[in-house]
Amino acid sequence: MKKVMFVCKRNSCRSQMAEGFAKTLGQGKIGVTSSGLEASQVNSTAIKVMEDIGIDIREQTSKPLSDFNAQDYDAVISLCGCGVNLPQDWVLQEVFEDWQLDDPDGQPLETFYRVRDEIKERVEKLIDKLS
Repeated sequence: MKKVMFVCKRNSCRSQMAEGFAKTLGQGKIGVTSSGLEASQVNSTAIKVMEDIGIDIREQTSKPLSDFNAQDYDAVISLCGCGVNLPQDWVLQEVFEDWQLDDPDGQPLETFYRVRDEIKERVEKLIDKLS
């Protein structure tokens, strides 16, 4: 089973939603973790927009990328264009993608819904590619 690391700046919105989708849609197909260049907390609006479609991410926590080892992952997905800031060993994994999605934090609810739906579409493609 391929292991995926979703990473963005604070591990509060985009990477948390991606982790939620990948755990739900990729259950039994891929292993999933998310982290941030720095840790913060899971955004309450991200929790809400995921709950709206039946995915509960309340138990997920924000974790710093420095807690993990790049060699433990087959795919590394940056959700915020932060790929340029990642340590080189993360960028050199078997699969590396930089999705560059808008940061919904502090934005209107519509932005959260749009970004959530973009993440879902990309996670579905990623699961197909890796499984």
